[in-house]
Amino acid sequence: MTPIDRRRALRTGAGTAVAGALATSCAGGGGPAPPPADRAAPDRALPGRTASPGPGTGPGTPAARPAGRPPGAPAPRRYPGRPAQITHGPEDRDRVALTFHGGGDPATADAVLAEAERAGARITVLAVGEWLDAHPRLARRILDGGHDLGNHTMRHLAVNELPEAEAYAEITACADRLRRLTGSIGTWFRPSRTRTATPLVVRVAHRAGYPHVLSYDLDSLDSTSPGAPAVTRAVAEQIRPGSVVSLHFGYADTVAALPALLDDLHRRGLRAVTTTELLS
Repeated sequence: MTPIDRRRALRTGAGTAVAGALATSCAGGGGPAPPPADRAAPDRALPGRTASPGPGTGPGTPAARPAGRPPGAPAPRRYPGRPAQITHGPEDRDRVALTFHGGGDPATADAVLAEAERAGARITVLAVGEWLDAHPRLARRILDGGHDLGNHTMRHLAVNELPEAEAYAEITACADRLRRLTGSIGTWFRPSRTRTATPLVVRVAHRAGYPHVLSYDLDSLDSTSPGAPAVTRAVAEQIRPGSVVSLHFGYADTVAALPALLDDLHRRGLRAVTTTELLS
């Protein structure tokens, strides 16, 4: 089989697996299908998210801590001279960061990781705590592939709208999951359901152990399910050296768009690296 044939087979297989998994997830239990994602929200609800009684609750959940990062967890790296909220990296180097909101059906996560690694790319995953509870193997899978893994709150609520104590609990509950699964609270924190964090959320994230909040300067709009060509085009038309791109696990369009997107970066001489490498 030629390399082109292998690539076609990968795309076809990934698309088929994802479509079937997503259909099963939406129809599970005979209940009504979930409402469509809000296209106006910069950070949309992640597919596969389930309700939870409250932050830091549920079986096996450690008790909330009053302040500071979980004991024994390595502190994420500080970047002197960088703002508390980072939207992009250096513009004088041939690097970009593809960042993925970690949620939804694990088939899409596996397909994205496999395609990125095939192309020699490394990505950054900001994982939802509930998603890690449901699919704990993916934490090690992400790190073992050479990718960054970070915190995207416990339940993917609109964190900017929460009172301080609840926002802090959302961040530290996810940090606890990451520490339990990997020994670290993760390299980055990204606020949920928003592009940028309020000063309050920046402050409580710092108190939880995250020196920087990771935003982005380019939204692929993949969670609106516009079709793979539209996702590729949205990124190709806006990306530049240093860009931090927002993408999502959980959407078949993202999986289908990734080979062409990575090929486009290669033609431009841009390398997809982890956010840690982007800023190093």
